[in-house]
Amino acid sequence: MLAPDDRSLRREFGWFMLIALAVLAAGIGLRDPWPPDEPRFALVARQMLESGQWLFPHRGMELYSDKPPVLMWTEAFWMWLTGGWRGAFLLTSLLSGLGTLALVWHLGRRLWNARTGMVAATLVLATMQFVDVVKHAQIDPLNLFWITLANTGILLHCLRGPNWRMYWLGCFAAGLGVITKGVGVIALLMLLPYVLLRVRQWPGVTVTRGDGWRWAGGALAFLLAIALWLVPMLSAAYGLRTPEYLAYVHDILFRQTAERYANSWQHEEKPWFFLLVILRQWIPTWLLIPFLVPRWREALRLRDPRVWMPLIWFVLVLVFFSIPRGKREIYILPALPMLALAMAPYLVDLLKTRWLPRASFWIAVACAAVFAGAGTWALTKAPAAAQRIAQGYELPGHGEALWWCVIAVGTGFLLSALVFRPRRGVAALLGGMALAWIIWPLGTYPLLDANQSTRQLMQEADAAIGPSGQLGLVAWREELLYQARRPVTEFGFARDSALQLRAARAWQHDDPAHRWLLVNEEAFDDCVVKDKVVPLGIANRTRFALLPADASKPDCVPSATPR
Repeated sequence: MLAPDDRSLRREFGWFMLIALAVLAAGIGLRDPWPPDEPRFALVARQMLESGQWLFPHRGMELYSDKPPVLMWTEAFWMWLTGGWRGAFLLTSLLSGLGTLALVWHLGRRLWNARTGMVAATLVLATMQFVDVVKHAQIDPLNLFWITLANTGILLHCLRGPNWRMYWLGCFAAGLGVITKGVGVIALLMLLPYVLLRVRQWPGVTVTRGDGWRWAGGALAFLLAIALWLVPMLSAAYGLRTPEYLAYVHDILFRQTAERYANSWQHEEKPWFFLLVILRQWIPTWLLIPFLVPRWREALRLRDPRVWMPLIWFVLVLVFFSIPRGKREIYILPALPMLALAMAPYLVDLLKTRWLPRASFWIAVACAAVFAGAGTWALTKAPAAAQRIAQGYELPGHGEALWWCVIAVGTGFLLSALVFRPRRGVAALLGGMALAWIIWPLGTYPLLDANQSTRQLMQEADAAIGPSGQLGLVAWREELLYQARRPVTEFGFARDSALQLRAARAWQHDDPAHRWLLVNEEAFDDCVVKDKVVPLGIANRTRFALLPADASKPDCVPSATPR
């Protein structure tokens, strides 16, 4: 039987998870996949279901080797389980986000107590980047879950052990992180501060002797997880031995991992890029750090490994991702749970101060004023910026419905402030943030989806070519193929757009009366007859058009490179 206090704390955790579910699940089922990443993974997953080819993902006719297939496997499973439900592609992210919060709570409870675990999990949920990422169907929420599970297993073994099963589970989860995105190995960096603190003989660190084979079992668990995908994939690729599959193996094992890290070719940023990401997107978490530095210094004096193992790992991850030139904001997210864990035991005391609730209350009031004021200004004055945004999404008028959603977010902050008052200002701020994350998707997903998902554009293309028309895609994006209303022909995705257009014209020439080309206007060359083009408008800030057969000059050889 659980003690009354234990039952109360578990009930509190249950309510927390229900709130997290409401925040993270709001809007699921109200939209289709949105660029840049969601349509790609959803398209690959759907093609897996249709083709039965699970080891080698395809994007259209081409092999897709940018990422391992684990996320696509899960999305395909949800599509199959739900019968193709519109929101199925978001379920992996939702469950990964909820799982991450549960792991942070469990780890905080085991290392300190249930209250600390609750504070740590709340801090993660309150961080803007966490909610934003989990609300999108990218690889990163699943990767975040695997890395947090790996950290949980390793920390419980190293600080509450020996617990070899948890250690092996942690190493296995790190391997799953590798075959999900490639960077799951960063979880094993947690062993570096463990070795350092063990050598320095910090109290509370697990000490084992004569267990070398058990430590080596972690490496075996790590490799076993990777082998679940790698062994059958390599066996099939080298069994087929075609240039296409051998190129896939080289690209996904070398170019997209070690080469991409050592010699990045995309998203080049400065070394301090992730510090700026934390300042912009880890609000309100980082605002509390200056008040915790003295506590961390005291923890260092007391040699508390529960604080400093996660903190050192956080710094190692920050350095790891800062070294290569290529950086994306999302890379640093796996470090958030461990930072929250190192902050949580001291926030329990900080919450008892008078200034923090009052400051939080007035921040909530300021958010209400900013959102309501900005929305009202855009609604009533129709400034140029509001009109540009409305035009970009092809919204009627100057986007009045969108500005009402902004006002509604401000109203949510105001209602939360009125309910909780300054005395419970932290709850006022957290409540306002939760309402904002619920109101915004419920209001904007139905409003923006037709444009963002290209559903409307593909419906218009389908109507324009008629029931007997055939459609070819040139310089296409994944959302176009995903939203196609009928079978289409495409001429490669990674292929140069000029080569795609040349092949498309040859295809169209064989049946000019029925074949149309849907083209990104940036791929137009000087053989296009502008007067014959059928414009379809803008989707995701990109302009598309239909080319009938007579929209290309006969026997024309393009002399200009497409824009």
